[in-house]
Amino acid sequence: DRIEAGTFLVAAAMTGGRVGVKGGCAEHLEALLSKLEEAGATVAATPETLWVEGPQEIQSVNIKTQPHPGFPTDMQAQFMAMMTLGNGTSMITEAVFENRFMHVSELQRMGADISIEGHTAAVKGVPALHGAPVMATDLRASACLVLAGLAADKTTEINRIYHLDRGYENLEEKFRSLGADIERVPE
Repeated sequence: DRIEAGTFLVAAAMTGGRVGVKGGCAEHLEALLSKLEEAGATVAATPETLWVEGPQEIQSVNIKTQPHPGFPTDMQAQFMAMMTLGNGTSMITEAVFENRFMHVSELQRMGADISIEGHTAAVKGVPALHGAPVMATDLRASACLVLAGLAADKTTEINRIYHLDRGYENLEEKFRSLGADIERVPE
């Protein structure tokens, strides 16, 4: 699934890691890969695998969601999580769906500097995110908060994480296999 692949690629870029996604077809992720490169990540594709390596410093990037082949609205929240750590200010415009910034207040609880006007969020990069108790409101917000938690100092506890299960299979196990300190605990 291109959104799951994209989530792992953003996670690598956001945490300064390196990840390869097998079967991640570059043509289906072209808009995302372009923005990851603009943010400073190194992107490489082989016929079997897409590779992303995170940059030393994340550069702030503007995005506007669009129908395929444009930047996917289902990657907006995850990309915003990465932009919270960018060097500068990113303008993120949601042009596909209404009310797609539910994750912003939770990112702010972790120290993100985000303001919303209409369909656009101004994301001013901060030096670090801080672990905090947060609440997932939907599938993409769940993924966004997982990524923010992976990059944050201290522990992040995400409540209502069951939203994640609608779009990702065993996400925490996959992240754990990559070295993340993540576990699901009963609510």
